[in-house]
Amino acid sequence: MTEHPTSFEHSQTGTGPADAHGALLHTSVSSGASALPQQSRAGGSEHSQYLSAEPGAHRPRPAPEGIPAQPDAATRTAEATATEAMAVEPTTTEAMTTETVTAEAEPAEGASSEAGTGTDAGASPGTGDGGTPGGGASARTDTETPRAGAPGGQGRRSRRGLPPGGKERRTGRGLPPGRPAPMRRDGDRLRFVGAATRRIARGMDLDEIVMGLCRATVPTFSDAILVYLREPLPVGDERPTGPLVLRLRRTDRIPVERGADGVYVPSPVPEQPAALSTVTSELREVQPGSALGEVLRGVRPVFTDTAASRAALTELLGKGSRLTLPDGRRTILAPLRGRRRVIGAALFLRRPERHAFEPDDLLVAAQLATHSALGIDKAVLYGREAYIADELQRTMLPETLPHPTGVRLASRYLPAAETARVGGDWYDAIPLPGSRVALVVGDVMGHSMTSAAIMGQLRTTAQTLAGLDLPPQEVLHHLDEQAQRLGTDRMATCLYAVYDPVNHRITIANAGHPPPVLLHLGGRAEVLQVPAGAPIGVGGVDFEAVELDAPAGATLFLYTDGLVESRLRDVWTGIEQLRERLQATARLTGPDHPPPLEALCDEVLDMLGPGDRDDDIALLAARFDGIAPSDVVCWSLDPEDAAPGQARRLARRTLERWDLPELTDSVELLVSEVVTNAVRYASRPITLRLLRTDVLRCEVGDDVPQLPRMRQARVTDEEGRGLYLVNKMARRWGATRLSTGKVVWFEMNRS
Repeated sequence: MTEHPTSFEHSQTGTGPADAHGALLHTSVSSGASALPQQSRAGGSEHSQYLSAEPGAHRPRPAPEGIPAQPDAATRTAEATATEAMAVEPTTTEAMTTETVTAEAEPAEGASSEAGTGTDAGASPGTGDGGTPGGGASARTDTETPRAGAPGGQGRRSRRGLPPGGKERRTGRGLPPGRPAPMRRDGDRLRFVGAATRRIARGMDLDEIVMGLCRATVPTFSDAILVYLREPLPVGDERPTGPLVLRLRRTDRIPVERGADGVYVPSPVPEQPAALSTVTSELREVQPGSALGEVLRGVRPVFTDTAASRAALTELLGKGSRLTLPDGRRTILAPLRGRRRVIGAALFLRRPERHAFEPDDLLVAAQLATHSALGIDKAVLYGREAYIADELQRTMLPETLPHPTGVRLASRYLPAAETARVGGDWYDAIPLPGSRVALVVGDVMGHSMTSAAIMGQLRTTAQTLAGLDLPPQEVLHHLDEQAQRLGTDRMATCLYAVYDPVNHRITIANAGHPPPVLLHLGGRAEVLQVPAGAPIGVGGVDFEAVELDAPAGATLFLYTDGLVESRLRDVWTGIEQLRERLQATARLTGPDHPPPLEALCDEVLDMLGPGDRDDDIALLAARFDGIAPSDVVCWSLDPEDAAPGQARRLARRTLERWDLPELTDSVELLVSEVVTNAVRYASRPITLRLLRTDVLRCEVGDDVPQLPRMRQARVTDEEGRGLYLVNKMARRWGATRLSTGKVVWFEMNRS
């Protein structure tokens, strides 16, 4: 089983090993005992070399992917000596295949005269190349090692053998088991920085970038890390208005050891206070001119071994924190600076038994902080752009669908992908005069911010044209003209249908859109034969409308091509699959009961496979209930003075037949007022229609296009109170302009 770094968010509480407030690096400064349990490291890791704590120990987790190995001093000395020998003396082919090992390696600058430290993959402390205790590089002058299979030989000498005594030549101390060897060469650091920055750059959002920083540095560069970010994070050139507040965003550390049963075992509690115990505050306000403020303003990473940096660290962790740090250069505080300003800080920690940070490690910390800060800056900008796109798409589509008389509606919208939530697909349902409803679905080419903006303009145009009660083919003609005004390459498909619940008829015009599918009450689904037409934006094309039956109980499906077309199937294959899916779902409820509308929409979307989401999907379903002929009465009245009285008598008789006597007085009064206004200006016959559904609806039509406006009548006025009464007594009312005039309507509650 492979162990991985323990990382966690700071929304948890407690002191367990998986808790941000729990022990990070438990150790006693005076005794030097490690409170973070030591990890047994098996050799062969591509990140760093480890010493096995004991044979048969559990298999530890490898270091982060892509972190290069850290060659030790003995290996580098042996490689350098071999290179010199091969360059100076001509050797035979056989001699060139062997390793050149010197008796004593030249110590590095500032190191003791002892041999360098190496970590063999699978060797134990105090074990030589051949596994002999006390082995290592002996004081021998031969320059050739027996090859593999030679008598008395142990194979080619490992490049990563232990030095005499198993001690590290710079400090003279032995490496603790399970600890990574320190970086000794600039090439090691460059390879580490390259791999770490690639891992950080793979993140797309804020959490991924912060996690990449943590996983890339623990345990290769540090034993633990704390990442603080500004709260709230500024976006782009936005200038923060409040004080600088840092929030502990994430921590990561080497996990505790596992017991024999595979369960995590907490570190033993040291007798003395822990050197690194808990973080007590997640929010920290940085005061102007404070030690922490000066460190953050300096941008460069610093060791915390000076008084000023120690004060900055105390301010960051909080004065009330019980967290204490080991002595020496084992803590680096690195400010995170984005494009414009400091956006946070990263704290790198090492345990006392591990080698302290070196001056060159400040350059590594600076590179990690720079790449992380720029990545966070871009992630915040990307998040804001995605939020704007999502809001744009949401406002372009209807928040709720209307509840017109005689029809039930349901809709679905799915973006092409989570990373591209905007598109040009839209749907709409627009109530029309005479209890009719316009059903619209369209698809603008592409799925970008531009497509969404064009979609919004076309949708607004369609709503305006629908308010004029134009025929469907005329609506598409005007949409085509509008698309040409927006640009030469503004192409879109659209299907516009008008449903009349009184006549149980539907009129459809198509502009290059996939044909609708009608699911009948008995379970039969058919693809309606509608002339395809040319897409909107082509120009100079006539559109044709067809009128079809819309029986009660049937369901009409309008959709965009993203539902039926993908890389795996063509559009007609997808339409046939849609028709079959609708028929199969309808059979489950029987021939006399249509499937629930919302569940039916979900079933339609379930037909999409894993590779079928190549485009946005807009779906609009309309269940035709219609209005029974017994619930509709209509009259034609001449525009004369006797028309209001005749309208009152007709309304009274109808309400008595419908058993609505409680509405008689109110309806008579309002009908008389509306008809009187129509008679005053009309020159052709006036229409009066009453509809009984869940409410009582009255409609009065005339040939005058001007819409009435309610006004406050003065005390001396003899007119101007009709619409005021309608507004006070009716449930709701309105006026709609038609191509031949207008309709004034009002509704009354039946209860």
